Amino acid sequence: MKTFCAATIFQVSDLSIAVPFYTEVLGFTKYFEFGSVVGIQHGEVRIHLSGPKAQGHKKAIGEGDMYIFCDEVDDYFKAISAKGANTFAPPEDRGYGMRDFAVQDPDGNVLAFGKNIEGEK
Repeated sequence: MKTFCAATIFQVSDLSIAVPFYTEVLGFTKYFEFGSVVGIQHGEVRIHLSGPKAQGHKKAIGEGDMYIFCDEVDDYFKAISAKGANTFAPPEDRGYGMRDFAVQDPDGNVLAFGKNIEGEK
């Protein structure tokens, strides 16, 4: 078996607020909408935003966490902060070999963006 990608599911309270946040502030692109679920992606990273009317297994709204590995964090942090993103834990070299930061979506779901520190694997 060869795997290609994965999609994290975030429960959100209002798709009309969540989708613009992810697309206009964080720079994701919408790639599908099916009922109360909207798929967004940034590069190979996919997230399914599940609205309150979505069927199936649900976690509580705002309890999602995701770590996204990328090649750069400082410029991205500045860009999304300027657009009003609720960033916290600003970019910093961490003891675990990553330079990363975190941001919360309007419902409290947390995304961390990190890159390997040079020389670290």
